[in-house]
Amino acid sequence: MSHGQQLDVLNRRQCLDRLAQVRVGRLVFTEDALPAIQPVNFRLWHDDVVIRVAGGPKLEAATAHQVVAFEADELDPDLRKGWSVTVVGQAEPVTDIEDLVAVAGTFIEPWVQGRRDHFIRIRTDRMTGREFREDAGPQYGS
Repeated sequence: MSHGQQLDVLNRRQCLDRLAQVRVGRLVFTEDALPAIQPVNFRLWHDDVVIRVAGGPKLEAATAHQVVAFEADELDPDLRKGWSVTVVGQAEPVTDIEDLVAVAGTFIEPWVQGRRDHFIRIRTDRMTGREFREDAGPQYGS
């Protein structure tokens, strides 16, 4: 008999630790005055999310310093276990030469063909996370 699942709220450090475990998330931004969401590969840099883009609407959102959301997770629907972390913050292009050198060295090859010459940093103004785990049930013998 299953004891069900337990939902834990993650603190900031736990959220950052979970984000460091995965390389793909989803960026939520505004495109032509409408919400848009796209999968992106990313890295953490100084506890902020950084993505690499060719240009287009994601770069436009960063250049306009839009508030965006980023979500990454690792979920197992069969076991009903996993975690999800959401970051909300202002997007900005990385333009400082030293910063560009630092972030460029942390990225692997892009998944799609073409040049990806721009980096966008999402300031982690707000970070929330949840983890679903199996409930161990009542603890006896305390």
